[in-house]
Amino acid sequence: MHYHYTMKDLPESEMPYEKFLKKGAGGVSDADLLAIILRSGSKDRTALQIARDVLCQEQKSLLNLHKLSVEELMEIPGIGQVKAIQLKCIAELSKRMSAASYQTELKVDAPGTVAAYYMEQLRHDTKEKLLLAMFDAKNRLLGDEVLSVGTVNSSLVSPREIYIKALKSQAVNIIILHNHPSGDPSPSTEDLRTTLRVAECGRLLGVTLADHIIIGDNKYISLREKGILN
Repeated sequence: MHYHYTMKDLPESEMPYEKFLKKGAGGVSDADLLAIILRSGSKDRTALQIARDVLCQEQKSLLNLHKLSVEELMEIPGIGQVKAIQLKCIAELSKRMSAASYQTELKVDAPGTVAAYYMEQLRHDTKEKLLLAMFDAKNRLLGDEVLSVGTVNSSLVSPREIYIKALKSQAVNIIILHNHPSGDPSPSTEDLRTTLRVAECGRLLGVTLADHIIIGDNKYISLREKGILN
């Protein structure tokens, strides 16, 4: 006969809910937090054991929630589709919460604020992603759009597509951003060529390419700060 393990089956010292009530969210481990989110275990594994298995995957940390797909999470014993989706939703919420905390501080002429806003969205991607951020005359963010996924180079990036979107949104300034999955944000020759090509088209149309920001792993490079864009 099989039984579902619950938090009540664990010794008090191992009960994440009780730990949370005694110590608060900051006083419990990553595994405890995940166990609380998972709520229940499987027929032969507690939620805490499953949570620890999630943390022991390739990144050896909570970054596994970003890196692992739903299918990969489902390969961990005790995780079905519902639990895998729950974990991926937590990862997405963390990205959105991080972005929301920087949104009011966004400034076109302060690359650090823009990089911080998009950092969590881009740094975990395993493929290069090119994103367009559009701003009005008061430098308020009008919106953003993903332009391409894959290698970012001048032959694939269409200034025409960029400025059609910018003009449609009545943008005065735009910033393009892309990530380097290697974690190193150093610009390539192709990155520089693409930037100058897009900037020149913008000058003709009266829409300023204010910056091209390259996102690495918790670091960035702004071509504006590098003096490549005036």
